[in-house]
Amino acid sequence: MEIKSLKKENISIIRELAALLAEAFPHCYGDCTMEDMAEYLEEERIALMAVEDGHLLGFVGAMPQYDYAWELHPLAVKKEYKHRGIGTMLVRALEKECAGRGALTIYLGTDDEFGQTSLGGADLFEDTYEKIQKIKNLKGHPFEFYEKLGYRIVGVIPDANGEGKPDIFMARRIREIEKGK
Repeated sequence: MEIKSLKKENISIIRELAALLAEAFPHCYGDCTMEDMAEYLEEERIALMAVEDGHLLGFVGAMPQYDYAWELHPLAVKKEYKHRGIGTMLVRALEKECAGRGALTIYLGTDDEFGQTSLGGADLFEDTYEKIQKIKNLKGHPFEFYEKLGYRIVGVIPDANGEGKPDIFMARRIREIEKGK
């Protein structure tokens, strides 16, 4: 397995990516098209793939949003390859690439649309910081995966995806990566 940049010319892998995103996020990418995939391959973005024997195992993308902060979006690994370290390798490769382009921070939003955390269904306009501090993973929400990689919850957008369905924002300082720390 190797991690490398996804190029516009690799049509078969881009088709696999569309299918992967539809599998991983059916509520968002259920009707993914090749045109949708083109945005992940825009010049200023980063698009990295994990491949083996010419087939896609996982994907991570990032886009510059501020002068020194990049948004990680999306990260997906094929169901049958999860829990093998592929997501971690993709995120670490992405961090190095972002650091090499001058980023100091990577951030991401990880929605809780399905009540997977104790923040789902909660009124996050009351005692917001206390609720964030006491967050519990109820049903396999990915925030714990990112915490293991050094990301921290830095805020929430209450009701971002409907009433009681917040977006949980996480971030990690990466300037140490470029310095070799």
